[in-house]
Amino acid sequence: MNLQELIDRRAKIVHDMHDFLDTHGTNGVLSTEDDATYTKMEKDLDAVEASIKRLETLNTRTQILNQATSTPITSKPTAGSQATLTGRASDAYKSNFWNFIRSRAVRPEVLDALSEGTDASGGYLVPDEFEKTLVKGLSEANIMRQICKVIRTSSGERKIPVVASTPEASWIEENGKFEDATATFSQKVLSAHKLGLLIKVSEELLQDSAFDMQAYLAGEFADAVAAKEEEAFIAGTGTGQPKGFIEDATAGVTAAKTDAITADELMDLFYALKRPYRARATWMLNDATIKNIRKLKDGNGNYLWQPALTAGQPNMILGRPVQTSAYMPTAAAEAKTVAFGDFGYYWIADRQGRVFRRLNELYAENGQVGFRAHERVDGTLVLPEAIVVLSQAAS
Repeated sequence: MNLQELIDRRAKIVHDMHDFLDTHGTNGVLSTEDDATYTKMEKDLDAVEASIKRLETLNTRTQILNQATSTPITSKPTAGSQATLTGRASDAYKSNFWNFIRSRAVRPEVLDALSEGTDASGGYLVPDEFEKTLVKGLSEANIMRQICKVIRTSSGERKIPVVASTPEASWIEENGKFEDATATFSQKVLSAHKLGLLIKVSEELLQDSAFDMQAYLAGEFADAVAAKEEEAFIAGTGTGQPKGFIEDATAGVTAAKTDAITADELMDLFYALKRPYRARATWMLNDATIKNIRKLKDGNGNYLWQPALTAGQPNMILGRPVQTSAYMPTAAAEAKTVAFGDFGYYWIADRQGRVFRRLNELYAENGQVGFRAHERVDGTLVLPEAIVVLSQAAS
């Protein structure tokens, strides 16, 4: 099946599940036999959704690898002059970078070209076009990078001024005195935490001109780093890693149970978020929580969770898009299982430049070459009221 056929299949299963619950349930309770039938339908739905996720990931990576390696020329060159790219954007730097990655022999002219990107520890900043590929890979693999605000910083701390309180107007009698109303301000600080990994490649692959080293390194870096980033942006401690939004978000609703959520509680969470933020709000929860929400209806008998009907469109709860992450907490006592808000107020700061360093001798005995890669990144929720969370009841 292609992607759209799988999405249509998912919609049919969901429709059949709804019909089954409507015709077999008594006050939301199924008999033992009916529960077994419904459980099988859930397993079929999970299998189809897993297939959809695999195809979407494959399509995304295919798009990344099919992107042009250079920007097309769309204007006529000016007579008598030609723009010259310099630094990491130059052809010489890019050529020498990949020659260095593939070859153990380092010529003086290569080092001269690479000096544009040499960092203090002896690594080399990747060429401009390859760096864009890495950023694209992270954006597609990391849910938080798709819905949050991403900025670039060059050095030092990035200080973000935040309005802590706003002045309040008051009615004034004729010739009356104006009351003092002072705004107060606070500050959020974005620094840079180091995140990296070590990749080993056999010498045979490096010597094989048919092996797409650029695509391989981009894919490995994106997969490994995206997972750690997403975990930190959601539940990070802020010590040695970014501060996740979970702890700073505003408390919205406390569920009545430790392991379940009701339709009314989701509606309460929806309206716990201030109206201006709802227009761009997104739900964030994990797959296990979604599975429990599928059976919930509103007061008019409509199911709260609605699956996407076309490729590229999100699933919806109460008319707002849903994103899932394995790093959102699972239902347990006092766990913050559901978040709802405008994630554009969670800021991700990328320190400019990602660094690769080739390790020639460390794995030479095994016929391998190591590549050490790292980035520096931070994240923080700059406005806590923009995201509200639902917490499970205490035990």
